[in-house]
Amino acid sequence: MAVSFELNAEPRNDTGKGASRRLRRAGMVPAILYGGKEEPRTLALNHNQVLRSLEHEAFYSHILTVNVGGTGTRAVLRDLQRHPSKPTILHVDLQRVSATEKLRMHVPLHFLGEDIAPGVKLGGGMVMHELIEVEVECLPQDLPEYIEVDISALEVGDARHLSDLKVPPGLTLTELVRGADHDLAVVSIHARRAGGEEEESAAPVAEGAPPAEGPSTVKP
Repeated sequence: MAVSFELNAEPRNDTGKGASRRLRRAGMVPAILYGGKEEPRTLALNHNQVLRSLEHEAFYSHILTVNVGGTGTRAVLRDLQRHPSKPTILHVDLQRVSATEKLRMHVPLHFLGEDIAPGVKLGGGMVMHELIEVEVECLPQDLPEYIEVDISALEVGDARHLSDLKVPPGLTLTELVRGADHDLAVVSIHARRAGGEEEESAAPVAEGAPPAEGPSTVKP
């Protein structure tokens, strides 16, 4: 079943740190909606609704519907700031999307067949996740929630690279556009170290979201 996300927003006129603190005390999150041919709009979102949405991996790479005054606007999550020690969202940045304009997003990778890969099941190797997401460029209707990486046939010493990924039509992996030397390893199976040590690396992809108030991340 296809996943959909809607955020109910209220317009706000007050800006600044004092206004943002008052919103947060009222259970709201200050936000901005920008992009497209319209002017940026400052909004207030329900904090609990945002927090519940962030529990879903797809929320970070999905086309959202932002409802303001009965009008829905298609947008993507571009940036959010979390409180450094509390489960509190401090600010949200949303970017409008157009059906006719390509956008760049980071899409998570889902790895399949790790438990049956010969390099693991028979060779005793360990899986190393070099990437956990990839940057893609596509029209909004071609944006996937995730990309699958099948490693069920990998032996010890084998790897899957970006060029091995099966991506939907209309979608481009931006790293590959930069040249053959950007065909990064996505996942590999390594022999275990002496003594049975196990390590698994996950190299996060840098976010390119626009700046806003405070420390920023769009990671759960």
